[in-house]
Amino acid sequence: MTTIKLHNSKTRKKEVFIPIDPDNVQMYVCGPTVYDRAHLGNARPVVVFDVLFRLLRHVYGAAHVTYARNFTDVDDKINARAAESGREIGEITAETTQWFLDDMGALGALEPTHMPRATQFISQMVAMIEELIARGHAYAAEGHVLFAVDSWREGYGQLSGRSVDDMIAGARVEVAPYKKNPMDFVLWKPSDAEQPGWDSPWGRGRPGWHIECSAMSHDLLGESFDIHGGGNDLMFPHHENEIAQSCCANPEGEFARYWLHNEMLQVEGKKMSKSLGNFFTVRDLLEQGVPGEVVRFVFLQTHYRKPMDWTEKKAAEAEATLRKWRALTAGIEPAATAAAAVLDALADDLNTAGAIAEMHKLAAAGDAAGLLAAGQLVGLLSAEMGDWAAAPSVDLSAHEARLFAARQTAMETKDFAEVDRLKSAYTEAGLEVRMSKTAVELVPGTGFDAAKLEGLE
Repeated sequence: MTTIKLHNSKTRKKEVFIPIDPDNVQMYVCGPTVYDRAHLGNARPVVVFDVLFRLLRHVYGAAHVTYARNFTDVDDKINARAAESGREIGEITAETTQWFLDDMGALGALEPTHMPRATQFISQMVAMIEELIARGHAYAAEGHVLFAVDSWREGYGQLSGRSVDDMIAGARVEVAPYKKNPMDFVLWKPSDAEQPGWDSPWGRGRPGWHIECSAMSHDLLGESFDIHGGGNDLMFPHHENEIAQSCCANPEGEFARYWLHNEMLQVEGKKMSKSLGNFFTVRDLLEQGVPGEVVRFVFLQTHYRKPMDWTEKKAAEAEATLRKWRALTAGIEPAATAAAAVLDALADDLNTAGAIAEMHKLAAAGDAAGLLAAGQLVGLLSAEMGDWAAAPSVDLSAHEARLFAARQTAMETKDFAEVDRLKSAYTEAGLEVRMSKTAVELVPGTGFDAAKLEGLE
């Protein structure tokens, strides 16, 4: 059996993955808060843990892997969206949940085994909070219930690697008179007449964010499970608080054995931000004509623990590569299993960049069956995702020859005006111009418009 090694954020080292039960490998990943379209950064953990899900299914068998990813459908952001739009909260969350599933499906993500919604597990959250109070780890105050960090000082901070004192010194925490310690966090809070709420021993209210995942993972996966994942922005305080709640409510369990966190996403070398004008959703890209398979390919070219930079150049190159690979694998059956080198790369802390490099080697060697098997293992080259590549491609050879000839003439005359004119026209049409001493290559980008080439003289 393939040996999988994963970098455990909790121990800060790469470890051999040994499941609690090989017949039921279990993974929980924090999902979205459903109040709007998923932006590109939201999609990265979905693709990362989809690849891990596929790898685990390959190694242990599809029937022996359980994957849970939640939807947070009770949140102040959702409340604000409902207030500003005049729509019902349930209507908004139902719509945005389906948007998320549709958009992630377009990126080739398999649906998890379980997709719990927070509002379906309120009773389990209340029960867990009651258990924490009974064990002396939480307290009620002014309609709120808070986790008492001092009650578990020896364990709090094990994931982020910081002491409670250090956290207090540098934390931005809500200052409230009912808190015994500035680091104490909310498990339950009161709701007014306009806010969603449920009856509880502490009055009508709603859960804090952190308790949701602890209650849902416990209900679906038990007191101990194998892998917990999410973006590294969740490591503190969300995942740290999950560990505290779950271990204190169920001290006989381990909660999660392995913690995996993906790095964040940038756009053209900068942090994605609305103020910088480089913020966009997955749906924006899809509607601009960027195939979901191309988005996935770009993601896979960077190791999950490294920052990923989305660029138009990478998207254009990914599209060109996938077109070639799809042409090579058209009409054939995949090999019985992915090549050992591809599997070894994935098993080495989910090294998707290494797996893609091995796929380039398979393509260069003409091993179409091996390439197809490897692609399907990482969620590429499936028949369901191939419609975009079926569109007839434009023959650009005449344009490439023309630009090359113009360049050769310019080298002799030292007059590059015609070369610059052609390059500008091709770029305007959405083509990437690649020139070397011996050749010219025009690569269609995501915004390629063949109509703009008509009549080019």
